[in-house]
Amino acid sequence: MTIRKELLDELIKDYKNPEDLIGENGILKQLTKALLERAMEAELTHELGFEKHDRNSAKETDNRRNGTSRKTVKSKHGEIELEVPRDRASEFEPQIIPKHQRRFEGFDNTILSLYSRGLSTREIKAHLEEIYGVEVSPDLISSVTEAVIEEVREWQTRPLEAVYPIVYLDALRVKIRIDGQVQNRCIYLAIGVNLEGRKETLGLWTAENEGARFWLSVLTELSNRGVSDIFIACVDGLKGFSEAIESVFPLAITQVCIVHQIRNSLTYISYKDRKAVAADLKPIYNAVSEDEALFALEEFSEKWSSKYPIIAKSWRANWSRISPMFQFPHEIRRAVYTTNVIESLNFSLRKITKTRAAFPTEDAALKLLYLGLQNAAKKWTMPIQNWSLAMNQMAILFEGRMLIPGLTENSITQKI
Repeated sequence: MTIRKELLDELIKDYKNPEDLIGENGILKQLTKALLERAMEAELTHELGFEKHDRNSAKETDNRRNGTSRKTVKSKHGEIELEVPRDRASEFEPQIIPKHQRRFEGFDNTILSLYSRGLSTREIKAHLEEIYGVEVSPDLISSVTEAVIEEVREWQTRPLEAVYPIVYLDALRVKIRIDGQVQNRCIYLAIGVNLEGRKETLGLWTAENEGARFWLSVLTELSNRGVSDIFIACVDGLKGFSEAIESVFPLAITQVCIVHQIRNSLTYISYKDRKAVAADLKPIYNAVSEDEALFALEEFSEKWSSKYPIIAKSWRANWSRISPMFQFPHEIRRAVYTTNVIESLNFSLRKITKTRAAFPTEDAALKLLYLGLQNAAKKWTMPIQNWSLAMNQMAILFEGRMLIPGLTENSITQKI
């Protein structure tokens, strides 16, 4: 629906400053009040079956209009006092502002938006008072955010696609108050790339520590929710991780995340050597072939092992899980070890959790991280770069594994 320009001109003909538009008695607040009241009048007309001043039709029914009652609702434009129409039979229940509802829907969305950005209950309360002139209690804010938990549980059990060419598995740590004590907890994340090259958060889980046994339960859950095949699982170097993946998805290739490998390498060295070491590691993971990568690793070892022997030792120990990427063409390799997927997501989540010394409950951590994930997903609008080329190469490398009921491999690659 398009609003006529003449109507807009009429509404703002006396406009002089922003206060006239968004202030306490501004046009937006008055327009919101007028539209809500007009909508409720229209709802009552529909329910009764006749217009407000249609006396002839009113005689044909025992029920009719019975004045109005006042109701104050909280909105993004401040508190709005509404005249809610009534009927004599007390059967009318407005849909746009239901009975007993004291907040306009957009107001709850504002609270959730602020909460998803890491603001505490106290900060949200202060923000709403300062910006909208609305006083809200901490209990109200908590009740709005608490409603997210049910949404999280539904999201966590939703069916998934049968095939994900790439799945990234990672974890981050948060502090949660449990039985009166602050404890470290791991938040497990699974990010899938579907056949169209689009990223999707498959789920998040909490546990006391990051371990292969818990990852096994995560992977089993993914399987139970419909995932039948993963081509490449990109993981950190956790011991037993590969075995956990292969026990649920035996055809999956496990690829150690290069970002984790580099980060772990840099934790062992002094700050002044970090830049040089990082530069000398590049020829290893940027090598065209595995032979070239091994040669680069030997050169790195000759230069740095006398000072930092643990770095080359770590790369050699993980080599069977680092090297799979060298069998892939450039486009697949780039999609697999691109750092942006997990790193940018973790950065976003750490940004909203860093202000919390500790979460009061596990649910409090989950609902904040869930909302943070939803915000991040809004930016995932495009497939991974050069995905069509990568998928055509995957159709050859993983022949017969992209089949989904009703589709062929050719139709998938053509669609992309």
